[in-house]
This record gives sequence, structure tokens and C-alpha cells, in this order.
Amino acid sequence: MNRRRIAVAALALLALSGCSSEKADKAEAEPTASRADGARQAVDSYISALNARSATDLIRIGGVKDEAWSRREAAKILAAKGGRGWKVSNLDIEHDMGPNTGSAHLSATDRAGKAMTDTFTVTRDKGTWHLMVFSGQPHPPGKTPASTAQPTSSS
Repeated sequence: MNRRRIAVAALALLALSGCSSEKADKAEAEPTASRADGARQAVDSYISALNARSATDLIRIGGVKDEAWSRREAAKILAAKGGRGWKVSNLDIEHDMGPNTGSAHLSATDRAGKAMTDTFTVTRDKGTWHLMVFSGQPHPPGKTPASTAQPTSSS
């Protein structure tokens, strides 16, 4: 009788562990799809902002403050790439830096047939995905930027 109870208990545990594993697999798959969809939407919004020559949308997608410096940088980006009727031909998004950060590899063609390829870092902040397209953000007062210069010896 004891063996029968042990066997029934073992089978019940196996069945339960199989169900919870299946649920865990689904739970893990859904956020991944959601991450890719959100990052993909951010890239699509970037292309729309370029095509519409919208500095405001570009700033929003870049996740930076709407200030004089970001307006100037948005104007430069739009002067180089804006209003050309870009269509995405290929987009690969990899969440290779964690659940809230990844890489987007974009290939697009404008209405004249000129190709553009670019790679962006995509980040999620408070549930919203952004593309790192702005590089000139000023440093907060009192903060010194990190140096990439070769260290010098003080001997």
C-alpha cells in the first residue's frame, strides 16, 4: 500500500512539474515577443519621423528632452536623412544586452532607390522603447565626462 501511495505521489509531482514548466515557457516567450514588438515599433516610428521631417517625433523617439541642443541635433539628422520616403527592407532586433536594451540593425531604401543601413541601441525606459540616435546630450552641471584618452604616467 505504501509503494502505491509513493508511486501516485511521484506521478502527481511529475504531472504538476510538467504543467508549471509549460506555463513558465509561455511566460518567458511572451515578454520576448513584446520586447521585439516594442523595439520594432520604435524603429518604425523613427522612419516615420524621418519621412515626415518631424524634429518633435525624432526627439520623442530618441528619449531626450526637447531643448535647444536636441533641436539642433534633430535638424542635422533630418537634413541628412529626412523627407526621403524611407521604406524598411530589413530589420533585425537582438536583445543582446538584457531585457530592456538591445541592438537594432536596419536596412532601408528611399524612394530614389538609395540604400541606408544603420545600427542603433534600443532601450526601454518606464515601458517605452527609444532609439539612441542623439549623441550630443550635454553633461549635467558638475559632472565630468569619462575620458577615452590614453592614461599618462606621472613620474
